[in-house]
Amino acid sequence: KIPQKKIAEVIGKGGATIRQLTEETGTTIEIGDDGTIKIAATDGESAANAISRIEQLTAELEVGTIYDGKVVRIVDFGAFVNILPGKDGLVHISQISTERVNNVTDHLSEGQEVKVKVLEVDRQGRVRLSIKEAMEAAASSADTATDA
Repeated sequence: KIPQKKIAEVIGKGGATIRQLTEETGTTIEIGDDGTIKIAATDGESAANAISRIEQLTAELEVGTIYDGKVVRIVDFGAFVNILPGKDGLVHISQISTERVNNVTDHLSEGQEVKVKVLEVDRQGRVRLSIKEAMEAAASSADTATDA
């Protein structure tokens, strides 16, 4: 069962998302008005794959959490990174590196895999991300591991 406000995200524009899900997983998916999801599959693996994909689509971003993402678009002031299906966030140029960044393309390229930390999700649903803080968190946890 998913929250009712998430039903539209799973169905997608004109049913595109749910159609793609059923084609790629080989399942039949029905969503009730109350958010109840029924999945029919020929095997457990297909069903598990469909469940996993729906969980990703409906996942809520958590501030402070580090995600694996992919750079989807580079702009003068930073880069947009996809962290969950249908969820992109902005890494501002000041959050790319601990060093001064003059050119985003000197540090990032489209399609590049990066670790990002969620800094904020504002009222409009815009997501602010940081590569710099994700690197600092990884470095501090590595320091802790070597101290043990």
